[in-house]
Amino acid sequence: QVQLVESGGGLMQPGGSLRLSCAASGIVFAIYTMRWYRQAPGKQRELVASISSGGRTNYADSVKGRFTISRDNAKNTVYLQMNSLKPEDTASYYCDAWYPGSDYWGQGTQVTVSS
Repeated sequence: QVQLVESGGGLMQPGGSLRLSCAASGIVFAIYTMRWYRQAPGKQRELVASISSGGRTNYADSVKGRFTISRDNAKNTVYLQMNSLKPEDTASYYCDAWYPGSDYWGQGTQVTVSS
């Protein structure tokens, strides 16, 4: 059974930092491209960052220079370090594991940025 479990969300003031984690089980984690998406109320789901099996990263323009995606294949975990948080970063954040023919999602973790 495949599971992706996100953690690390919460309430943070603008300018603060949070680190999200997504622990995967039931897949050969190292071969999957891992992605973080987010969805704010009333908005479409947005791809925030991705990291390939080889470690290549990509970011949405809105988070470049503030967010960093990384992976630890030994721990089957992908991370999203979020710095300089803004109110517009408020959303539910979802972890996605993708490989040709396979696509798995976590249940999401809420991030709220507010003073």
